[in-house]
Amino acid sequence: MTIGVVSDTHIPSRGKAIPDIVLKEFRSVDMIIHAGDLLKDYVVYELEELAPVHAVAGNNDDLFMQDKLGKKKIIDIGGVKIGITHGHIGYGGNALKNAINIFKNDSVNCVVFGHSHIPYNEEIDGVLFFNPGSPTDKRRQPHYSYGIIKIKDKRVSGQIIFF
Repeated sequence: MTIGVVSDTHIPSRGKAIPDIVLKEFRSVDMIIHAGDLLKDYVVYELEELAPVHAVAGNNDDLFMQDKLGKKKIIDIGGVKIGITHGHIGYGGNALKNAINIFKNDSVNCVVFGHSHIPYNEEIDGVLFFNPGSPTDKRRQPHYSYGIIKIKDKRVSGQIIFF
């Protein structure tokens, strides 16, 4: 199972569209996760043309998007549980700490989050914490980025792709 992962696309305020390099890569994935701050629901529809999409709302998504997508999800892929959140809910601006706290009482193998626009791909206490960065708003990062998560034999691994 190959999963394309994006967050913080901020379309149309930070980018007019998801970059072609990302769309090309996502044509070959089995599923797509968007970890929030889409801004417009048509971003989900565009991604759904490529693969099934699981998305959550971020702090910049309006109330309609928050109601439609929710702020926390857990998906089960053949016994592998992936938590999805934006990372803005909690104390302070530390998206990683917020993601850890949001899922601390859940049994998950991986947590996908965003908010910081800072790519992150590390295991903490047996759980992969994965932030793909942003393909449209790199902020103070040297490159734009997105991610790929692979599940094989119930093991989860992540890769950040910079461009």
